[in-house]
Amino acid sequence: MLAWLSNGFHGEMAYMQTHGLKRARPAELVPGTVSVITVRMDYLPQATPEGWQAVEFARLRRPGEGIVSLYARGRDYHKVLRSRLQKLSERIAAEVGPFGHRVFTDSAPVLEAELATRSGQGWRGKHTLVLNREAGSMFFLGEIYVDLALPPTEAASDHCGSCSACIDVCPTQAIVGPYRLDARRCISYLTIEHAGPIPEDLRPLIGNRIYGCDDCQLVCPWNKFAQRNALPDFDERAGLTGRQLAELFSWTEEEFLSRTEGGPIRRIGHERWLRNVAVAMGNALRLQDDPALRTALQARAQHPSAIVREQVQWALRQE
Repeated sequence: MLAWLSNGFHGEMAYMQTHGLKRARPAELVPGTVSVITVRMDYLPQATPEGWQAVEFARLRRPGEGIVSLYARGRDYHKVLRSRLQKLSERIAAEVGPFGHRVFTDSAPVLEAELATRSGQGWRGKHTLVLNREAGSMFFLGEIYVDLALPPTEAASDHCGSCSACIDVCPTQAIVGPYRLDARRCISYLTIEHAGPIPEDLRPLIGNRIYGCDDCQLVCPWNKFAQRNALPDFDERAGLTGRQLAELFSWTEEEFLSRTEGGPIRRIGHERWLRNVAVAMGNALRLQDDPALRTALQARAQHPSAIVREQVQWALRQE
């Protein structure tokens, strides 16, 4: 982890460096912690068809369509998983009596993937995500830090072998080697965590991905075992899948907040949303001159945000 941070691979995610080794020492984060209970929650929508990976790759070949990462098409997983973890904690307390605990899900300086692998949830894939033999990687992780001494679960062994599909498919070559991700090049980081303009040399590689990227998971052979969700919360919400970029770019801030209410996309705000969609529109224009896209971009040429204006001008220059 320290080598990863020293290389600057965390980009603008300063909290990773701020908390330092506390991330790797649960008892420093939550005093009194003796054990960590890890969980996974599958998130593929119930209606996901067989051969869903091919369906998703096909979306990427329709440049006028905006692509949102699969995990973000339903409710905000932070809220759902945190609630389920709290209910699990209450059930444990009903069996063993009151105990000290704190629940986490991608919400604090917690090394989730490392804890998951050490506790047998799966192994770390070459794309750095956790892989499970029965569930692939299409799941969320959560933790309960407890002051109970629990017997450890055996760690899972690695089953990636010589496969390098995730490394080869990455559009921006963000996976710089097996188990090494440079977040500064990752489309998920660029479209979600990164606050400023997207680096110009990476814009053409983003294609029509407007929130996140699933390529390394879509190509992974283990995801033929990915599981459908057990909760309707993660089913696709209307209005996000199959939508044209010009339509998505036309959303006012009020429409953006309304259409993304309760979902994870809302956290990036309207400015980043427009930034992301503008980049995708420029990439679409490079493949085919579309008057509807140009008209939509020109309508925001004087947007109050300098970031949006610059991305719009870049998009209009593409041909």
